[in-house]
Amino acid sequence: MYTINEIAKICDISVYTIRFYDKEGLLPFVTRNSTGNRQFSEGDLDMIKLICCLKNTGMQVKEIKQYIDLCMQGEGTSPARRQIMVDHRKSILRQIDDLKKNLTIVNLKIGFYDSYIANPQAGYDPLKYMLENKQKDSNDINKQLNT
Repeated sequence: MYTINEIAKICDISVYTIRFYDKEGLLPFVTRNSTGNRQFSEGDLDMIKLICCLKNTGMQVKEIKQYIDLCMQGEGTSPARRQIMVDHRKSILRQIDDLKKNLTIVNLKIGFYDSYIANPQAGYDPLKYMLENKQKDSNDINKQLNT
C-alpha cells in the first residue's frame, strides 16, 4: 500500500492535486486506514497514472469522472469506456497536428535568426525568409517525426 505522499511523488503531482481529484469523485476506489488516511493499492496507482495521463492530454475533469464512474460500474461498460478513449485519441491527434504546425513556425523563426545572425548584411526580412523556407521546414519536421 502507498501513502498519499508516495503517490504524489511517483506521479509527480501534489498532494493537493490528489485531494482535489478525490473531492471531485475521481478516486472512489481509494480506501482509508483506521486513522482515516488514504491508502493506495497498486491498482489505485495505475488508475491515478491514467487520470494524470488523461488530464495531461486535455481531458476535462468531468469527462474523467464519467470514465471513472463507468469503470466502477464494471465490465458491462467496456464499450462506452472504449468510445471515450477513441474520442480522446482523436483529440490528442488533433493536438499533435496543431503542435506540428506550431513547431514549423518556431523552427522557421529560429532558422531566420540563424540566417540573419550568420549574414546580417543580407538584410532583415523575416517574412521573405519564412515564405522561401516554409515548405522545406515542413518536410524536415515530417521526416524527423516519422523516424
